[in-house]
Amino acid sequence: MRPRRSDFQGASLGVFVTLLLATVLVGAFGVLLESGLRAHAPTERYQAARAVVTTPARVGLLTKEVGSKPKMKYRPRTELPRIPVSAADRLRQVPGVRAVVADVSFPLVTASGPSAGAVLSGHGWDSAALGRIAPSSGRAPQAPDEVVLPASAGAKVGQAVRLQANGAPTVYRVTGLVGSGPAAAYFAPGTAAELSGHPGSASALGVLADHDAKIGDLRAAAPGLTVLTGSARGDAEDPSVAAVRPDMIELASGVGGTSLMAALIVVGGLLGLQARRRSREYALLRAVGATPGQVRGRVVQEALRTALPAAAIGGALSLAAGAALHAAMRDKGVLPPGFALALSPLPALASLAITLVATLLVALLASLRVSGVRPAQALGETAADPSGVARWRVIAGALLVAAGLSTLGLSLKTSGAVAAASLSGMIMSLMIGVAFLSPLIARLGAQVLGGVVALLAPVTGRLARQAAASAAPRAGAVLTPVALVIAFALVQLTGVATIMDATSAQASAANRADRMLVSSGPGVPSGAAEAVRGVPGVTAVTPVHRTTVVMPVREVGDVELRSYPARGLGADASKTVDAKTTKGGLDALTGTSVALSKDVAGGARIGSSRTLFLGDGTKINARVVAVYERGLGLGDILLPRDLVAAHTGSPLDDHVLVRCSGPCSPETLRALDAVAARFTGVRAVDRAAFGEATSRELRTQEFLSQIIVAAIGGFVLVGVVTTRLLAVASRRRELTLLHKVGATRAQVRGSVRLEGVIVLGTGAITGLAVAALATVALAMFVTGTPVPSPPSLPFVH
Repeated sequence: MRPRRSDFQGASLGVFVTLLLATVLVGAFGVLLESGLRAHAPTERYQAARAVVTTPARVGLLTKEVGSKPKMKYRPRTELPRIPVSAADRLRQVPGVRAVVADVSFPLVTASGPSAGAVLSGHGWDSAALGRIAPSSGRAPQAPDEVVLPASAGAKVGQAVRLQANGAPTVYRVTGLVGSGPAAAYFAPGTAAELSGHPGSASALGVLADHDAKIGDLRAAAPGLTVLTGSARGDAEDPSVAAVRPDMIELASGVGGTSLMAALIVVGGLLGLQARRRSREYALLRAVGATPGQVRGRVVQEALRTALPAAAIGGALSLAAGAALHAAMRDKGVLPPGFALALSPLPALASLAITLVATLLVALLASLRVSGVRPAQALGETAADPSGVARWRVIAGALLVAAGLSTLGLSLKTSGAVAAASLSGMIMSLMIGVAFLSPLIARLGAQVLGGVVALLAPVTGRLARQAAASAAPRAGAVLTPVALVIAFALVQLTGVATIMDATSAQASAANRADRMLVSSGPGVPSGAAEAVRGVPGVTAVTPVHRTTVVMPVREVGDVELRSYPARGLGADASKTVDAKTTKGGLDALTGTSVALSKDVAGGARIGSSRTLFLGDGTKINARVVAVYERGLGLGDILLPRDLVAAHTGSPLDDHVLVRCSGPCSPETLRALDAVAARFTGVRAVDRAAFGEATSRELRTQEFLSQIIVAAIGGFVLVGVVTTRLLAVASRRRELTLLHKVGATRAQVRGSVRLEGVIVLGTGAITGLAVAALATVALAMFVTGTPVPSPPSLPFVH
């Protein structure tokens, strides 16, 4: 009985859809990868500047390993830099330079009027020339109590407004309005320098110059500094875009690689089944003299004829998918607002090429079995599905599974980046090993699950069990993508849920405060902490300033620079924060000292020195005074608050921890509320409200994981359905024969359904086993217990 043409068309359609979706997914994350490589923050305030001079956008460290040449390792800084204003003197001497403007930048909140609570950035009026900004009405500020506001603020010229910088709201008189440009307030230069908290320093130096001014001369006049031109000028306005680039590149590359691996597994199974379905045709070709190379060429050509249009359409659609993914990530706060979309044909072309090369490789593998049969055996080989499994496949699968299990022990014994890398390697090894061993797993599933099915349904169950056992390669092609999608989804969602729950639990356990001052704006003014200290009943006040610190760490025999979340803790930290220290204590956290979580400490001793790069890129050698366990809840690095505040773009604190002598009395609570009311956007909250705010911050990572699972899981499930339908179609002769020898139509259909239960159930159990190993290892690493957190429903909170 010859295969029906509709069977071939159905198989080709399944390969087409699976490859199209895989191409879309690889290309969409390719768009994010390109954006990470090319994106710059939009240039708004510096659009008139020929160049912007700032400190280097990345920090560097020269590393030297035994037996290798010294190498420079780099990592982006995350905060606005501080440049001495005196650095502008040499730049002004460069031929063609008309002016050099020292621009300061600091956050502001409007405290009165219709736009009360709005966040603005504050600058000196002299920096308005860098963005071609001029008052649409009124005049420039001159006196210390004068300001120019954007027209969108709703103020009028001559009106008194209250603005809050790093203290209580202050009254200023509006002398002018700006009709266009970013939401910024402009003060007299001296006032802006004072409000920034860093007199004598600038966030950047804007160079106004003629076109004949040479950029090389500017660089020569600014040794040790970076001269930005073109679109790179935006990085000086918003360093958060440059800071997120490495993470976005790593994410896009990782997910793109995972998508490609899933596509190889699914499409490989489909093409393998398709080749077996047409084995009689290929056997005839071998019998009449076709060479193995000719048979392989035919299989590859047919696969590429399906893959080419699928990859072309998928590549075109991937650009729209990447743009939509970029927009969703910005809306959810995964990407900073200034992270622009870089769109070009490159991701589409790359995903097309990758899909075609991947299809070529899996088609060659699928053709090996049907092309290797000797002509004399060719027709006999088509009588039934081959039941044997190639020895190389068994050996390779066993080695990969053994490697995956060996890394399980490593992930349980280590911590930090080494544990994360070993966990990722374990999952990859196990899944590829399952793909190689899938025929054996299918045979085992037929024996175990098939036995259960045969007991429940004696006639159809025995038929289903026999069918599943006799065609293990066919069943293996179906169960592999099932195991893949279940393992991937559970590891991704359960892993994120476990980390989120552990983070929330550690943050709650580490917080010993009774009340917290938080802000709905850019932060809590430093004056708030001082005001709270005078409240009767308050015994400890700790301002907390968050930042990101870069630290060199040793990974697999090499030194890499890694970015870590850090907190600057003010006075009384040991009374308001329980970091669960294992060495030292937080009382010694002063000057240039540091406390490290156990995940990044790397065996550091108390009193030893660690090299750190602060948020603005400043390099320090910090003395280790404590090692603690609650790194998820507090961040991996704790520093003195004053040290952090001196090297960040904003002088505002993220929150203030307040502890009372015993339970806070009603009088103390009312006094705290009164202090908070002095500052716009600041309020005192209890532990429950503060914990809920922390949970909301963590959900952006959960959203991204759900997007990834939905995307990869979607096209894998399409492959599962197609593979299953093709597997059933390949049994048409067998099912017809069963019907002719006396089996009823209901029995035939029942056996097919139960065979699906056996095969899909085996795949599900295999996927659950892989997911269990990975999630248990992750839970042990994160929480110290082998119980992972259950995943939440996708897109539901």
